[in-house]
Amino acid sequence: MADRTRVFSIKEINRYIGMKLESDDLLSDVWLRGEISNFTHHSSGHMYFTLKDKDSRLKCIMFASHNQRLAFMPKEGAKVLARGNVAVYERDGNYQFYCTTMQPDGIGSLYMAYEQLKRKLQDEGLFDPARKRPIPKFPKAIGVITSATGAAVRDILITLQRRHPSVPVLLFPVSVQGKGAAPSIVRAIETMNRLAEVDVLIIGRGGGSLEELWAFNEEAVARSIAASLIPVISAVGHETDFTIADFVADLRAATPTAAAELAVTSVHELKAQLARTESRLAHMLRQTLQSRKERLSRVRRSPVFVNPRRYVLQQSQRLDVLRERLRHRAIRLSERNRERFARYQAALNRSHPGSRAATAAKQLRQATARLEAGMAGELKAKRLQLVASMRQLDALSPLKVMARGYSLVYDEQGKKLVKSVADVQLGDLVKVNVTDGQLECQVWGMKGET
Repeated sequence: MADRTRVFSIKEINRYIGMKLESDDLLSDVWLRGEISNFTHHSSGHMYFTLKDKDSRLKCIMFASHNQRLAFMPKEGAKVLARGNVAVYERDGNYQFYCTTMQPDGIGSLYMAYEQLKRKLQDEGLFDPARKRPIPKFPKAIGVITSATGAAVRDILITLQRRHPSVPVLLFPVSVQGKGAAPSIVRAIETMNRLAEVDVLIIGRGGGSLEELWAFNEEAVARSIAASLIPVISAVGHETDFTIADFVADLRAATPTAAAELAVTSVHELKAQLARTESRLAHMLRQTLQSRKERLSRVRRSPVFVNPRRYVLQQSQRLDVLRERLRHRAIRLSERNRERFARYQAALNRSHPGSRAATAAKQLRQATARLEAGMAGELKAKRLQLVASMRQLDALSPLKVMARGYSLVYDEQGKKLVKSVADVQLGDLVKVNVTDGQLECQVWGMKGET
């Protein structure tokens, strides 16, 4: 059995325990309540501390990327509500709490509800920038939903009056904290949408604690803002205060005063911008006018206006030159076309059946003449050759030999030439051809050569 037992390294077992902790659903996202001790804010920005209660303690770390978003600075002995996960630090083999969010204890339940609703609405896409509508640049009327007695309404109205006094403001007083605040705000938003008399809504209140701002963290208020057909500017609390309404609204303002400034353009700024535009336009007009004047002056000084007759004569002369050039070009073009036509005509004639037949007949006549001349020459040559052969034959003819006193002896039938005494016998009749006739003779004697 000992041979089959696997031996682990310390690193392997620590990693295995870490994997077990990371796969645990509870430990991967857990809220802890405790008191801070041994707090150290390292130069790297990370925070190292211990969370403890009366019975136990747990080492914790909060990385700089997370603690930069804290709304307060943790201190030794502070009671807090912390959120994060439990994991193993492999090098030391210790498990510790990795904190991602922290709030002072006492508002823990509200903050947890806030985080849960925030995550829910975010998953539904209510915070998506793509669904947010632009705020009109020049609204015809502005609706304000806030408390009628707080400092927020005073700041909003004063700012709107100062920036653009001609824009009418419709105030819908609501309760901004307490149990009836959320239904009051929802009813105001729905009423403003039903009346449809304003182009933008400012919803908010002054600063306060999480409990005092809680009406703007209610789900009903958030969904009402998201469903509003009128663009909404959220102006809840101070710059560091964030509510669910801020995330759902089309635009978040850091303060009520800032919301009023975002809702309308300042008349003074518009006048200043108009004055700048007017100045630029006047400058451009002056430049354009000056440019046109200079152009007109140049045109007036041009030869065309100074001596128009000369210009007309020059143009007339140029017209004559162009006309003559055109005439010569037309003549050259006509000659080229005529030559081209002649070439095409000759090619067409060569390709015409009659022309081709005439050419063939001419070629036939020429071939016939050549053939006749050749035949005549050949006939003449043959005649000369025949005469020469005849002369040669005549020179070799037996008649010529006979004319010199010789004769030819044939047998009785005259068919066989007698060349020897052996060809005849005594008493045979023979025929002797002489140059001027034939003799019939009989052999009376025979004498051969010895």
